Amino acid sequence: MDTTDIGPRPHAFDIEAATQANENYRTVAWTGKYLQVTLMTIPVGESVGLECHPDTDQFLRVDAGQGQAVMGSAKDQLDFEQAVSDGWAIQVPAGTWHDVRNTGNQPLRLYTVYAPVHHAAGTVQVTSTDAENDESIGTDHAPSWTVQPEASQPDRHA
Repeated sequence: MDTTDIGPRPHAFDIEAATQANENYRTVAWTGKYLQVTLMTIPVGESVGLECHPDTDQFLRVDAGQGQAVMGSAKDQLDFEQAVSDGWAIQVPAGTWHDVRNTGNQPLRLYTVYAPVHHAAGTVQVTSTDAENDESIGTDHAPSWTVQPEASQPDRHA
Protein backbone atom coordinates (compact mmCIF):
# COMPACT_ATOMS: atom_id res chain seq x y z
CA MET A 1 0.00 0.00 0.00
CA ASP A 2 1.38 3.38 -1.00
CA THR A 3 1.00 6.03 1.68
CA THR A 4 1.85 9.55 0.61
CA ASP A 5 1.82 12.53 2.97
CA ILE A 6 -0.34 15.14 1.23
CA GLY A 7 0.13 17.77 3.91
CA PRO A 8 -2.66 19.67 5.64
CA ARG A 9 -5.39 18.71 3.19
CA PRO A 10 -8.35 16.41 3.86
CA HIS A 11 -7.28 12.78 3.70
CA ALA A 12 -8.57 9.30 4.51
CA PHE A 13 -6.85 5.92 4.23
CA ASP A 14 -6.99 2.43 5.71
CA ILE A 15 -4.54 3.01 8.56
CA GLU A 16 -4.55 -0.62 9.71
CA ALA A 17 -3.69 -1.93 6.23
CA ALA A 18 -1.07 0.80 5.73
CA THR A 19 0.51 0.09 9.13
CA GLN A 20 0.64 -3.65 8.50
CA ALA A 21 2.12 -3.11 5.01
CA ASN A 22 4.74 -0.58 6.16
CA GLU A 23 8.27 -2.03 5.99
CA ASN A 24 10.07 1.15 7.07
CA TYR A 25 11.15 2.13 10.55
CA ARG A 26 9.16 5.34 10.08
CA THR A 27 6.87 6.60 7.32
CA VAL A 28 5.13 9.94 7.83
CA ALA A 29 1.61 9.27 6.54
CA TRP A 30 -0.05 12.67 7.12
CA THR A 31 1.08 16.04 8.42
CA GLY A 32 -1.46 18.61 9.53
CA LYS A 33 -1.04 22.03 11.06
CA TYR A 34 -1.40 20.68 14.63
CA LEU A 35 -0.79 16.91 14.53
CA GLN A 36 0.94 14.20 12.54
CA VAL A 37 0.44 10.49 11.80
CA THR A 38 3.42 8.17 11.30
CA LEU A 39 3.65 4.44 10.62
CA MET A 40 6.44 2.45 12.30
CA THR A 41 7.90 -1.04 12.04
CA ILE A 42 10.24 -2.20 14.80
CA PRO A 43 12.33 -5.30 13.98
CA VAL A 44 12.48 -8.29 16.34
CA GLY A 45 14.64 -7.50 19.39
CA GLU A 46 14.80 -3.75 18.67
CA SER A 47 12.92 -0.76 20.05
CA VAL A 48 11.64 2.68 19.17
CA GLY A 49 14.49 4.02 21.32
CA LEU A 50 14.31 5.63 24.74
CA GLU A 51 13.35 9.27 24.26
CA CYS A 52 11.48 12.22 25.74
CA HIS A 53 9.49 14.85 23.85
CA PRO A 54 9.22 17.82 26.25
CA ASP A 55 6.44 19.57 24.30
CA THR A 56 4.78 16.72 22.41
CA ASP A 57 1.98 14.40 23.50
CA GLN A 58 2.08 11.08 21.67
CA PHE A 59 -0.47 8.34 20.97
CA LEU A 60 0.68 4.94 19.67
CA ARG A 61 -1.45 1.98 18.55
CA VAL A 62 -0.09 -1.50 17.94
CA ASP A 63 -1.48 -3.23 14.83
CA ALA A 64 0.73 -6.35 14.77
CA GLY A 65 3.33 -8.06 16.93
CA GLN A 66 4.12 -8.00 20.63
CA GLY A 67 6.02 -5.48 22.68
CA GLN A 68 6.68 -3.83 25.99
CA ALA A 69 5.87 -0.17 26.60
CA VAL A 70 7.95 1.54 29.30
CA MET A 71 7.59 5.10 30.61
CA GLY A 72 8.70 7.26 33.47
CA SER A 73 9.71 10.68 34.70
CA ALA A 74 13.44 10.08 34.09
CA LYS A 75 15.42 7.84 31.73
CA ASP A 76 16.60 5.78 34.70
CA GLN A 77 13.18 5.75 36.39
CA LEU A 78 10.88 3.87 34.00
CA ASP A 79 8.30 2.79 36.56
CA PHE A 80 5.48 2.17 34.03
CA GLU A 81 5.67 -1.15 32.14
CA GLN A 82 2.95 -2.75 30.04
CA ALA A 83 2.97 -5.68 27.62
CA VAL A 84 1.26 -4.61 24.38
CA SER A 85 0.02 -6.40 21.27
CA ASP A 86 -2.46 -5.95 18.41
CA GLY A 87 -5.14 -3.46 19.42
CA TRP A 88 -3.32 -1.87 22.35
CA ALA A 89 -3.01 1.92 22.59
CA ILE A 90 -0.20 3.74 24.40
CA GLN A 91 -0.55 7.36 25.51
CA VAL A 92 2.66 9.28 26.28
CA PRO A 93 2.26 12.67 28.01
CA ALA A 94 4.68 15.41 27.00
CA GLY A 95 7.85 15.33 29.07
CA THR A 96 7.68 11.56 29.74
CA TRP A 97 10.61 9.28 28.96
CA HIS A 98 9.33 6.33 26.92
CA ASP A 99 10.24 3.38 24.75
CA VAL A 100 8.41 0.54 23.03
CA ARG A 101 10.42 -2.66 22.66
CA ASN A 102 9.66 -5.52 20.30
CA THR A 103 9.51 -8.63 22.51
CA GLY A 104 7.91 -10.92 19.94
CA ASN A 105 9.14 -13.05 17.06
CA GLN A 106 7.79 -10.86 14.23
CA PRO A 107 8.06 -7.16 13.38
CA LEU A 108 6.15 -4.86 15.74
CA ARG A 109 3.91 -2.66 13.61
CA LEU A 110 2.32 0.45 15.03
CA TYR A 111 1.22 3.94 14.19
CA THR A 112 1.74 7.03 16.22
CA VAL A 113 0.05 10.42 16.38
CA TYR A 114 2.12 13.40 17.50
CA ALA A 115 0.64 16.69 18.69
CA PRO A 116 2.18 19.03 17.79
CA VAL A 117 3.82 17.85 14.57
CA HIS A 118 7.20 16.29 15.19
CA HIS A 119 8.82 15.13 11.92
CA ALA A 120 9.45 16.54 8.46
CA ALA A 121 6.43 16.07 6.19
CA GLY A 122 6.67 13.04 3.93
CA THR A 123 9.69 11.58 5.72
CA VAL A 124 10.51 7.93 5.06
CA GLN A 125 13.27 6.41 7.20
CA VAL A 126 14.04 2.79 6.34
CA THR A 127 15.94 2.08 9.57
CA SER A 128 16.30 3.59 13.04
CA THR A 129 19.87 4.53 12.04
CA ASP A 130 18.44 6.60 9.17
CA ALA A 131 16.13 8.34 11.66
CA GLU A 132 19.04 9.10 14.02
CA ASN A 133 21.13 10.45 11.13
CA ASP A 134 18.31 12.69 9.86
CA GLU A 135 17.83 14.08 13.35
CA SER A 136 21.54 14.65 13.97
CA ILE A 137 22.01 16.59 10.71
CA GLY A 138 18.82 18.57 11.28
CA THR A 139 16.73 17.37 8.32
CA ASP A 140 13.98 15.74 10.41
CA HIS A 141 12.05 18.63 11.93
CA ALA A 142 8.51 19.93 11.80
CA PRO A 143 7.67 22.06 8.74
CA SER A 144 7.54 25.83 9.22
CA TRP A 145 3.80 25.88 8.41
CA THR A 146 2.95 23.78 11.48
CA VAL A 147 2.05 25.27 14.85
CA GLN A 148 4.75 24.62 17.46
CA PRO A 149 4.89 25.59 21.14
CA GLU A 150 6.60 28.92 21.78
CA ALA A 151 8.92 27.51 24.45
CA SER A 152 9.78 24.39 22.46
CA GLN A 153 12.61 22.34 23.90
CA PRO A 154 14.65 19.81 21.92
CA ASP A 155 13.87 16.12 22.26
CA ARG A 156 16.10 14.07 24.52
CA HIS A 157 17.44 10.61 23.74
CA ALA A 158 19.13 8.11 26.01
